Amino acid sequence: MKYDFTTIMHRQGQDASAYDSLGKGGSAPGAPKEGFDAIPMWVADMNFPTLHTITEAMEARIKEPHFGYFSPRDEYYDAVIDWQSKRNAVTGLSKENIGYENGVLGGVISALNVMCSRGDKVLVHSPTYIGFTSSLKNNGYNIVHSDLYLDDQGIWRMDFEDMEEKLRTENIHAAVFCSPHNPCGRVWEKWEIEKAMELYKKYDVYVVSDEIWSDIISPGYKHIPTQSVSEDAKMRTVALYAPSKTFSLAGLIGSYHIIYNRRLKDRVDKESSLSHYNSMNLLSMYSLIGAYGPEGHEWTDELNQVLSGNIDFACEYIREHFDGVEVSRPQGTYMLFIDCTKWCEKHGKTIDEVEKAGWDVGVAWQDGRMFHGPCHIRINLALPLERVKEAFHRMDKYVFNAE
Repeated sequence: MKYDFTTIMHRQGQDASAYDSLGKGGSAPGAPKEGFDAIPMWVADMNFPTLHTITEAMEARIKEPHFGYFSPRDEYYDAVIDWQSKRNAVTGLSKENIGYENGVLGGVISALNVMCSRGDKVLVHSPTYIGFTSSLKNNGYNIVHSDLYLDDQGIWRMDFEDMEEKLRTENIHAAVFCSPHNPCGRVWEKWEIEKAMELYKKYDVYVVSDEIWSDIISPGYKHIPTQSVSEDAKMRTVALYAPSKTFSLAGLIGSYHIIYNRRLKDRVDKESSLSHYNSMNLLSMYSLIGAYGPEGHEWTDELNQVLSGNIDFACEYIREHFDGVEVSRPQGTYMLFIDCTKWCEKHGKTIDEVEKAGWDVGVAWQDGRMFHGPCHIRINLALPLERVKEAFHRMDKYVFNAE
């Protein structure tokens, strides 16, 4: 490996929610008991040092001692266009189609605010990313869930019949689509996206497509941009991206939308501007430019190899050692969504007891019920393999096979 994915980073006291929020309530896991260090496997950020070209780009700009008002550089837009072209085979993208968003969830809300009215129903697949749940509810939207299901090969699928029934009967005008899917890790095939978009066209539903995970794809799979499957999909979809998942830059704030429909883009731009808070940060601009260069492609390719190895280890360990725990191997993202239903039934335990047993020994995993998984846990595998192995050995000894 050319890049460093093995160093164990010490992030305690360094402004990292993954560590410093443990035991403080809310959605954070409990702090570990004395004698155990924390292994952060809940917040969806990475425990790898980020790419050096990102920090170099920011450091070079910091040397210029002025940080006043600014406009995005052409290099920013050029970097996005080049990245989308090389990674997602996007053609015809121009500066006029790209717009800044403080965050993907903010972009989701801005888009929904121009697609429908507050109080409207919005179709969202379940299991559901907790950020969708909170942001839609906080802004007055009513979520209609269409449940994903596991097929006979253990692959998460959309239930197109259920989607159509709800679109037909629930008076829905907008949908939030997650591609790749969080927390299930599905990388949708082209035919699946085409079929979903045909339904949205049939019922005149506008789509917000969260594609923040689009760079984190296991070898053998390919991200298909929602806007690429048809001309109609291109014109009815607001797509949202960011370098934050790929390069662990969430703390810098900085996402972007791609909108080809000129009228829709004008309205989303206007909606995003109304708070007067949706403005680009100078250093986040330089971080994207530093990330989306030639070395960014190399780094991301290596990252995906590392994550795929971590996923393989975790899934094999679960199948070999955790009888009654079920998992569908994610094709993208670095999150596992494990189902403990059968294990809990067999052992007479609740999911609360399982989670706490892990937290007590420093396995800081996340309650899957927040994602509409009734007896599930979400696990972040973006750590050096040594730490992933240690976490699973603790799960084995103290949780699933405790004496």
